[in-house]
Amino acid sequence: MKKSLALLMASTVCATPVFAETLSVVGSWSSLPLHNQYEAPFWSETLPAASGGDLTVELTTHNQMSLGLGDIYPLLGQGVYDVAMTVADYAVADAPELEGLDVPLIALTADEARAMVDAARPMVEDIYKARFNSHVLAIAPYPPQVVFCNHEISNLADLEGLKVRASGRMTAKLLEALGAEGVNVSFAEVPGALQNGVVDCAVTGAGSGYSAGWWEVSTHLLPIPLGGWDSVVTAINMDKWNSLSDDQKALIESEIKSGFEDPAWASAQDALVNDIACLTGNGDCPSGDARSMTLLEVSDADFERARDILTSEVLPEWAERAGGDWAARWNDSVGKVVGVTIN
Repeated sequence: MKKSLALLMASTVCATPVFAETLSVVGSWSSLPLHNQYEAPFWSETLPAASGGDLTVELTTHNQMSLGLGDIYPLLGQGVYDVAMTVADYAVADAPELEGLDVPLIALTADEARAMVDAARPMVEDIYKARFNSHVLAIAPYPPQVVFCNHEISNLADLEGLKVRASGRMTAKLLEALGAEGVNVSFAEVPGALQNGVVDCAVTGAGSGYSAGWWEVSTHLLPIPLGGWDSVVTAINMDKWNSLSDDQKALIESEIKSGFEDPAWASAQDALVNDIACLTGNGDCPSGDARSMTLLEVSDADFERARDILTSEVLPEWAERAGGDWAARWNDSVGKVVGVTIN
């Protein structure tokens, strides 16, 4: 009996990793579906279980830590935490070349958006390595960034003269070219800004706007992807990455693709349809109570005008600001996939 017990205890010790690797992970907005449905389950449950206890995770989010949005990736590079994920556009002040990841009006479906992101990924990996001392693990989408207005509009031209909160720098440039005034307001401050007239309209994902209650302070919804898909980049500090074993690296990359990235992309297209239904009452709302925003139709003329401004003004301006060979790299990768060339 004593011998059997000793053998059992020995086998239990051998089955448990002597030194589990703990990852400190900072997720994106805690209130939004991407975090609640995909990020949190992956880091809290999927990866630790797949590793058999070899990897454990301490998870929080950047808003729970009250981090400045522009500080998230620089702090990651400094090793303040091991893994971070947030909207790539939050980092463009430090890396203007990163704007080429999420270009407005280029991808109209989730499949097109993923093809664009996959084409851009080698560039993104180089940017994160050079700018933020980190290794890219995944790129996932928020749904297309559409226009919420607390002002009566009927089409894209009606944005002229209005104050509009953009979801990123390239979107702000596009809005200014359309005659609107781009206003810098953080996501969390938008409801108050709409209610108090600081802005007339604001751009974000339809689902994000529904979850954050923008329908309470908005009347009209223009479902044109004026802000792209707001790609969320998950990256790990390069020093931490290099300290992991080859098996740990392979496990993380395999699991994050199958357990986080692929499912997030798979739900993106249906999410837009469902979110519009939730905001406007046009269809069934699977997320809760449907609201009654006025849904506007995007005309071919609206789309063509915005696309012309994008290709003739906004993208060339970005190429000049990014400098180096980024325009050529974009043309040879993303441009070939989406059929757009920056001259």
